[in-house]
Amino acid sequence: MSSGRGSGAGDGTGGRGGVGRALRRFQQRVEPPVVRILLLVVFVTGLTAQFVTPLGDALEGKAYLGGALLSLVAFILYDALKELTAASRLPARMEANSRNLGNFVADAFESRRVEISFFGYTGETLFNELYHRLERLQDAPGPTRQVTVRLIVPDFSQPMNVPARVGADGVAQDAPEFRRRIERKCQEYDQILAGLAAGLTRLGHVEVDCEYRVVSGPPLHKLCVFNRKRVLHGLYDLSSRMSIEGPEYYDPKGYDTDLTVLAAERRPEDEPAVGQWVKHFDDLWELVAQVPEWRRRAAA
Repeated sequence: MSSGRGSGAGDGTGGRGGVGRALRRFQQRVEPPVVRILLLVVFVTGLTAQFVTPLGDALEGKAYLGGALLSLVAFILYDALKELTAASRLPARMEANSRNLGNFVADAFESRRVEISFFGYTGETLFNELYHRLERLQDAPGPTRQVTVRLIVPDFSQPMNVPARVGADGVAQDAPEFRRRIERKCQEYDQILAGLAAGLTRLGHVEVDCEYRVVSGPPLHKLCVFNRKRVLHGLYDLSSRMSIEGPEYYDPKGYDTDLTVLAAERRPEDEPAVGQWVKHFDDLWELVAQVPEWRRRAAA
């Protein structure tokens, strides 16, 4: 399994990137208290020098009170200024490309409890990132102790208009062989992730559960939910075509799907929309999604 997909140094999630993220986390954790302490020391020193003559003479200053008050104001406003600066750098509308899912997966795995949900075509773009991330948990689990991955894809065992063969005048025609080919791909992803999950859980450091389910109908949109706080969603191009040994097929390209990003932890105004998408997926998972045909065949 590993030899086929390997962890590879070129996936951009380890090496220098890992060191850079660690340094940024250290800076974010240490910088605020250190700056506040320095400002408070300046304030106390200046205020004391105003009334204690030996200290004032030693510092050879005369405007201690004004400097102390200024330091106190900076101390009080420090956090507000940091938040204002961060907000000014945040675009009014955040967007991402499906090829950038690795960054969101890496951020999600910084948590002790990781929950990733997907609804879309095959889950290939997300699978590639999850595979490498789960492999790393074997040697370096970091803070992660529990991982839950849920993926919902179309029921490719049923006739469909998309994916389908391109017929006369562009009319979609059901293509059973093409559907079975895509179904086998999803089955492979499911088996690989389930195998990794079982192996990691046996090691005892991290409890992992990965599961595919299916729903009837074409893949209309792509939805990714990370730790129930960040949502990526976008519409597939249903008219996208691909050619296999002559015939053309309608085949949505997940890699080319642009995604709108909703981040409740960074933008409070996104919280209602994030909550709606999370509920939408939970309802779909519990009320509509079914066990895939390939799992039913394996259990028979």
